[in-house]
Amino acid sequence: MMTKHRRNAARVVAVAAAGVLLAGCGSSGAKTGEDPKPSNSVRQAGESVDPSGTPDPKKPGETKEPGALPSAYEFTPDPARVPRTAAEARRLTRNAALGENDWTAGMVRGTPYETAGTWTVLADSCVWSRSALPDGVLDSFTRRLDVPAQDGKGRVKGSVTVTVHKTVEGADREIKDTVQESFRCPAQELGGGQRLSGLMSLQFDQKDVRNADASLFEAGKYTGPGSGGTQDYVWSKSRIGPVTTAVSVKGAKGYQNSDLLRIAAEGGAKVLYRVELELK
Repeated sequence: MMTKHRRNAARVVAVAAAGVLLAGCGSSGAKTGEDPKPSNSVRQAGESVDPSGTPDPKKPGETKEPGALPSAYEFTPDPARVPRTAAEARRLTRNAALGENDWTAGMVRGTPYETAGTWTVLADSCVWSRSALPDGVLDSFTRRLDVPAQDGKGRVKGSVTVTVHKTVEGADREIKDTVQESFRCPAQELGGGQRLSGLMSLQFDQKDVRNADASLFEAGKYTGPGSGGTQDYVWSKSRIGPVTTAVSVKGAKGYQNSDLLRIAAEGGAKVLYRVELELK
């Protein structure tokens, strides 16, 4: 009964967050100053544009409302661009991961800033640790970016991880396994005095995902050094082909859950956009 109750609660949380997360996927993932050529993540599906840059209303599949999300995700990676070696995977993960100027204005490097070439493992004790990459993973790369404390608010801690699997099946298994981890361990120890609790996770129905082949959402509470007490925590993971992306945001004093969702949505949309650029 408890498992069923928690799954229902997770569904409510995920559905409530889906609008914010998916809406965030409609924004351009290009860096400031770049030509924001839209990919499937940031452009309406089936959209046709005339030379003036205006969508042609005569073309089928066109949604008339500006900024509307595509009706389905239709991006297919170029097989020649899919990494086959560890070196190729490392190039993709470094290019796709967000840096200080790529996520939200004013973000700074977290500590440690980068973690490369390792794999996180959740033990039966619900304590996270790092190990060598499993055989099916070519590379995994994490960057930590924070919103610094200012104007009476605390420091929000964010992270983005890009992982390249050898196969699509391996990447899809990572998504499915992640959903089960929160049900197995609703409270988790991250190390360094950091703790997550009340975790609820749910994979979105594919019909609700507009910027990836698969996506999931997780929410809970976070405590740790400098957190100023118990704070909200949000996390999302997505897959495009054999590549997965994960974005986490740990809250701080002065921030609402909706603030964290917006930050996560922006980071998630941008890293997926950059993965597409690497695979197209």
